[in-house]
Amino acid sequence: MTLAILGGAGYIGSHVVQYLRALNVPLVVYDNLSQGHAESLLGADLVVGDIGDAERLSSCIRQYGVTGVMNFAGLIAVGESVKEPALYYANNVSRTLTLLDTLLSEGVRDFVFSSTCAIYGMPQFLPLTEDHPTNPINPYGRTKLAIEFVLEDYARAYDFRYMSLRYFNASGADPAGQIGECHQPETHLIPLLLEAVQGHRPALSVFGNDYDTPDGTCVRDYIHVLDLAQAHWLALQFLRETGRSEAFNLGNGQGHSVREVIQAAERVTGLPVPVSEQPRREGDPPVLIGSSRKAFDLLGWQPQYAEIDTILETAWNWQQRWKPQAV
Repeated sequence: MTLAILGGAGYIGSHVVQYLRALNVPLVVYDNLSQGHAESLLGADLVVGDIGDAERLSSCIRQYGVTGVMNFAGLIAVGESVKEPALYYANNVSRTLTLLDTLLSEGVRDFVFSSTCAIYGMPQFLPLTEDHPTNPINPYGRTKLAIEFVLEDYARAYDFRYMSLRYFNASGADPAGQIGECHQPETHLIPLLLEAVQGHRPALSVFGNDYDTPDGTCVRDYIHVLDLAQAHWLALQFLRETGRSEAFNLGNGQGHSVREVIQAAERVTGLPVPVSEQPRREGDPPVLIGSSRKAFDLLGWQPQYAEIDTILETAWNWQQRWKPQAV
């Protein structure tokens, strides 16, 4: 039961690799290293290749006897997707189609997909459930939703089955501090504010302080990256035991405002977070909180790092020890 972890050298993928290796699951990482870091794999087998390279991917599948795939290979920056939609449709949609056709040709039928809560768009009700209407408001979310439609159609037409895992705000790091979150450029709140604490950037930009929320700042659902890793393994087991293709939300079901996260960071680090108040960003929903009841009930998933202070402690541990200085 060798797994191919596509995009496994990236932030979420590398934590999934670490989690699975601790369970002694045979795996190989397949990554073009455009966004990922080979050193984050801590010695796991790596094949350097692109998911759009059918010949290279087929060779990897045959060499390692791959029977299942987890796919983290995709571009994730919302702002960039608005400026460069062609890049996102080429990478997140076109290359994924090549990937799926390659898997079919090689007889690999078990597929776990890294999706996103961005497919829902502006909330019509909270917490968001898997039945919430899908109306993404940016190219990133639309490319992920497009692949969800493709997966549904492929599962109906071919010998193929999938799990689609819709993350909320992935955060935190390996508690031992060996690997963590390192994007270039960085766009996520927690690493940005920790960089500001360390003086690696002048201040944390807070976009909007007049939303209809308790303190005026946006509220988000933060989920620890190792809790996501656990969910991927449970989802694959469920898929193989039942043969059912499903979609699951993955979040903590509780929200924290930007100001609350800043306060938690100050508690954890003992240092002030310098803040620069900025106007609202277009398209930012005031509140995004997800219901993961379906994952709890069907997968038996229970987050182990749900507290925001715990999430920040793991991120801070990594940030102090290993993360390169930001510009």
